[in-house]
Amino acid sequence: MNNLPSFDESKINWNPMPNVEHAWISILDIDDTAKVVDILLKFSANEKIVLHRHSSVFNTFVIKGEHRLYDLDGELTEVRPVGTYKVGLPSMEPHREGGGEEDVIILFSLRPYSNGLIYEILNENNEVELAVGFDDFKEMKEMFESEES
Repeated sequence: MNNLPSFDESKINWNPMPNVEHAWISILDIDDTAKVVDILLKFSANEKIVLHRHSSVFNTFVIKGEHRLYDLDGELTEVRPVGTYKVGLPSMEPHREGGGEEDVIILFSLRPYSNGLIYEILNENNEVELAVGFDDFKEMKEMFESEES
């Protein structure tokens, strides 16, 4: 069993996640018909990303490392080890996420099923600083592709 292939993150085309420190993104697919965005996210070890809340359904699968979730006050609320699959629902509850002792890589399937909102980045007063929707991911993908050429 030891000769199973391992996940090689060097094969992934990572880009810094716009407006989110300690995070990198690889946009795998955007299904314009079903309105689904599949991405890989990498969060830095022992860091927390920006305060945010999810405005649409999403599924996650932890590929590498440990996915940590924190509440509004920065308290650790959940630890998801490699192999954890979760279905997430829209929630007004803000939170932060990050990696454990090593960078974490997570497959996110973002499912707004419309051109609608996917998540909101919040400031420390819980006010919306940036709203990100389906079309924003399409623009992000185009931007990354143009930078590659």
